[in-house]
Amino acid sequence: MSGVVEDMGVRAIQRIATTPDWYEPYKISQAIKAGGLIHVSGQAGIDDRGRTVSDDFLTQGRQAFANVQRVLAAAGASFADVVKVGIFVTDMAADLDHVITLRGEFLSEPYPADTLLEVSSLARPDWRIEVEATALAR
Repeated sequence: MSGVVEDMGVRAIQRIATTPDWYEPYKISQAIKAGGLIHVSGQAGIDDRGRTVSDDFLTQGRQAFANVQRVLAAAGASFADVVKVGIFVTDMAADLDHVITLRGEFLSEPYPADTLLEVSSLARPDWRIEVEATALAR
């Protein structure tokens, strides 16, 4: 965790980071804790060296969810605290069933609200999925 910004002692915005932080060069926070919530930036299927783990959708998806889990843990939370998920995929027709599989592997009752979108591309051309989350701060 890093960076607490106080606004006259009333509002606090806390930047959450893990090591390594592949978002830093892009001027993006991995997550922000503010107002009783943790907002996790979109996480892709990249490993600790910043490399895409596989061309396989499920492998990328599992890594993306694991990356969300890692950022949540750095903020003192877990998937049990998640109230909203955003999932972005590049081929809905091919991967919708896989998304449902991933939801079942990482999320549980009561399932969080969810937005699933097909996008024409993600930040890197080899990425097939990106996952963001909003969680309650403990």
